[in-house]
Amino acid sequence: QVQLVESGGGLVQAGGSLRLSCAASGSIFSTMAWYRQAPGKQRELVAGKTNGGITNYANSVKGRFTISRDNAKNTVYLQMNSLKPEDTGVYYCYALTVVLSQSYWGQGTQVTVSS
Repeated sequence: QVQLVESGGGLVQAGGSLRLSCAASGSIFSTMAWYRQAPGKQRELVAGKTNGGITNYANSVKGRFTISRDNAKNTVYLQMNSLKPEDTGVYYCYALTVVLSQSYWGQGTQVTVSS
């Protein structure tokens, strides 16, 4: 059974930093990513990384956020620096399995950036 367990959200002032972690279990994953959803908005991709090392970022976070993976631990991280109030939202971990390309989501972790 696949499980994604997120941690690291919280409340931070603008300009601060947070690090999110997502530990996945139950399969081998090709792509792992972080999405976020702000109140009243659609869920959007923040950053993704394949098991081959290819990364992509939303334009709004380039230069401020860094995604990394520990493939041996099936864990993906999101280091968020220079946080802005518009980064506020629920952050979801996403993982795509190698076998059958099935998608899984974490439960979400709240990130709130105060101005």
